[in-house]
Amino acid sequence: MTEDGRRRGRDETEEERADRMWGELIQEVRVAQTGVQILFGFLLTVVFTPKYSQLASTDKGIYIGTVVLGACATGALIGPVSLHRLVSGRRVKPQAVRLASRMTFVGLVLLLATMTSSLLLILRVATHDGYVPYLVSAVVAWYLVCWYGLPLWARRRHTTEPGERPAPPKTEDGGPGRR
Repeated sequence: MTEDGRRRGRDETEEERADRMWGELIQEVRVAQTGVQILFGFLLTVVFTPKYSQLASTDKGIYIGTVVLGACATGALIGPVSLHRLVSGRRVKPQAVRLASRMTFVGLVLLLATMTSSLLLILRVATHDGYVPYLVSAVVAWYLVCWYGLPLWARRRHTTEPGERPAPPKTEDGGPGRR
């Protein structure tokens, strides 16, 4: 409870917190898994198209790197499921949640790299223009803002230390709001 009588945070045990966090993590992983599996499946088919044999060696190198990145991203994002299955019932859920969270973060970084190299390859083949690296860089910057910049900003802006009162919300005119 805070000084003004309001509850802060959740009243849960370490195990309850681990259960809640595990459920949240699995929901997040489901979204990323679907995306990476569709992208990876598409990438696996490219080598069997007639156009593949006509690619320049640089483009084939980008393709191979992209497939390897996609395979690694798939492994990292499916890893938490295997981890849960292998440690289920062993009373290590808090540790498993931390490890699965790290695996998911690595998977998202690898997914970013896979999407970047996929975009680079597709735009190189489609346009052969010199602006492709700039366009890819702009899209990667957008990914970085959406996936990391805004979440880290929100984390820094809205996280309070234990015992610290959260700042009141701002109104449209920038002044303090009412709770």
